[in-house]
Amino acid sequence: MMGTSEPTDPTEPVDPNDLARELAAGEEVGGIRGLLTRLGLRSWFHRVARFSPARLAITVFAVIVVGITALLSLPIATASGERAPFVDALFTATSAVCVTGLTTVDTATYWSFFGQVVIIVGAAIGGLGIMTLASLLSFAVSRHLGLTQRMLAASENMSRLGDVMSLLRAVAYTAFGVEAVLMAVLLPRFLTLGLDFGHAAWYAFFMALSIFNNAGFVVMPEGLAPYASDWWIGLPIVLGTFLGAIGFPVIRDLVRRRRRPRQLTLHSKLTLTTYTALSVISAVAIGAFEWTNPNTYGTLPTGGKILTALINSVNARSSGLSTIAPEHMHESTWLLQDALMFVGGGSASTAGGIKVTTFAVLVLAILAEARGDQDIEAFGRRITLSTVRLSVAVAFIGATIVGVASLLLLQLTDLTLDRILFEVISAFATVGLSTGITPILPTSAKYVIVVLMFIGRVGTMTAASALALRERRRVIHMPAERPLIG
Repeated sequence: MMGTSEPTDPTEPVDPNDLARELAAGEEVGGIRGLLTRLGLRSWFHRVARFSPARLAITVFAVIVVGITALLSLPIATASGERAPFVDALFTATSAVCVTGLTTVDTATYWSFFGQVVIIVGAAIGGLGIMTLASLLSFAVSRHLGLTQRMLAASENMSRLGDVMSLLRAVAYTAFGVEAVLMAVLLPRFLTLGLDFGHAAWYAFFMALSIFNNAGFVVMPEGLAPYASDWWIGLPIVLGTFLGAIGFPVIRDLVRRRRRPRQLTLHSKLTLTTYTALSVISAVAIGAFEWTNPNTYGTLPTGGKILTALINSVNARSSGLSTIAPEHMHESTWLLQDALMFVGGGSASTAGGIKVTTFAVLVLAILAEARGDQDIEAFGRRITLSTVRLSVAVAFIGATIVGVASLLLLQLTDLTLDRILFEVISAFATVGLSTGITPILPTSAKYVIVVLMFIGRVGTMTAASALALRERRRVIHMPAERPLIG
């Protein structure tokens, strides 16, 4: 009779010889564990999960991008039956997995049904979050999470160590649940528009995943422009984007404390307050800027203008879904959207950017300094100095990435700074809005955008995790002195 072996502890190194003996003894190892064992990657997986979980997450994410690129490179993925150019396949795959939505070719007409399925599946995987995905894979291999992996997952998702697995289940349940509701709402509308059930179901499924995951892809050949005044289509975009962008920890906290809202965590309160305030301000400002613009809001009825303003208040945060063409907006609107895209959405969400909590902490620190307060406080809680330092680091890293990428694109193209900056921030913040320059970028510039989307999705998050985990205490402190500032 074949014996059973105990689950391997991920905190202990795995000997490849032991794995070989397991196979030689005839032990059947199934699933991801068996695949990695047969490929000789299980010991490497354990080592990386133990010593560098952030590197593991980036590696897994990169592998997914490569896999989606390979699938989109197949002739069956294009409507014409010809192989897509490598740069277009890579660009689309990265945009999908990084839930950005920038495209070099039209999603609805260039890709076949198979290609569109690949794109939206890649977006769904990316939307679940890089750290969540890495934790799930690690758990599937070792049967339980190691301490380092739990610490990183808890840091990313604002969870206690013992709650990580329940959080992972909540992530999946929340994503699938919200997407199912969105599909159920959109399906009848597409049917009433005269579509047959097959097309209506496909459009509803694709758009439900694109909305919640803030992916920015549109599968309808005519785009979203015909639905600019359609509340049945527009309102689900607003609400679905909001739920996807506030983050899984906030959603779980809201569900747990729905009867005791005052007991919400500081993270939830900061996220909801800041995100809502920025959305209201941006809706009013963009609506005022574009109200009489004949190329955007001008031809819409009043109800359509209000709906479009609501969509614009959330799409610049991460979704990239727009019922009007951003290239026809005023330059003042572009600048406002640049700021909104850079801030992004909530932590551990489908949104990008430096995150609204980072922005909130920086604003609170400025206000405290202006008032002369020693402590930075919000909602009856004191924010630690280490959190402020981490927020400054994340914001500075993000601004540096945007600046360097803008300089590169200015050298590689003849485009103006306003369009370049809009495109760069949209890619870095994984938003997907564009002034129309994406398809006409030279190949070298497209590769820059590809790298920017990948860094924007995983860079600031892993940098924040690495900085947080490197925190150390010192016994000896140097004498304090204040240099002149300003």
